[in-house]
Amino acid sequence: MHIHLLQHGPDHGPARLTDWLESMGHSYTVFHLYAGELTPRPGECDALIVLDGPELLLNEPPGWIKAERKLINRYLDGQKPVLGIGLGALWIAEALGAVVAPGTYPEAGWHQVILAPDSSFDLPEQFEAFMWHRHVFSLPDNALPLGGSAAAPLQGFSWDAGRVVGLLCHLEVTYSSVATLLNSGERLPSKTTTTDRFLQANEQILEDPARYHRLAPLLDRVMTQWLKTI
Repeated sequence: MHIHLLQHGPDHGPARLTDWLESMGHSYTVFHLYAGELTPRPGECDALIVLDGPELLLNEPPGWIKAERKLINRYLDGQKPVLGIGLGALWIAEALGAVVAPGTYPEAGWHQVILAPDSSFDLPEQFEAFMWHRHVFSLPDNALPLGGSAAAPLQGFSWDAGRVVGLLCHLEVTYSSVATLLNSGERLPSKTTTTDRFLQANEQILEDPARYHRLAPLLDRVMTQWLKTI
């Protein structure tokens, strides 16, 4: 299969996703939309992945966002798998009619996710994932929830029998990709000191490299289940 990935910033790359695709024999193309590359035409790939990006794009959308939104809607209306991560999941949720807004607590770092009883995801009942978000989304109509963390009760969803998946949490990150993000200086805003208890310091985020390796089998389970919908 050939997969298209839409990237929205130099510090929000596909990380382990491309390694996984290569290991499974899939080809892929990464479109660097933030750098002026054109949005791909509909129908040129077997599945679409909408990557994370700076949440600033939610408040100050650049000109290329309009073309990307049209592309996302075309794929949502079609029969091919669509996966959104972070910012990509927010845009997909919004396209499906969900509410996207700043959450009570921003999350940065490592937090536990509890799988929802009615979740369709092939994941453990409890697992640790990397978080990097201020905004959250409501559950789109006819979607099933992934589960939630202490700060965000909805960390993801599946829609249309698992063909469309949105993940607010990150299973694709590596030590290197997170170090790049932290070195970029991008930080999540907190309204007051009472809302920053889920924001970890850079040293705490990077202190245990084994955490990143433990994400690999979780990503494998999600990706395998997602692409089986083809």
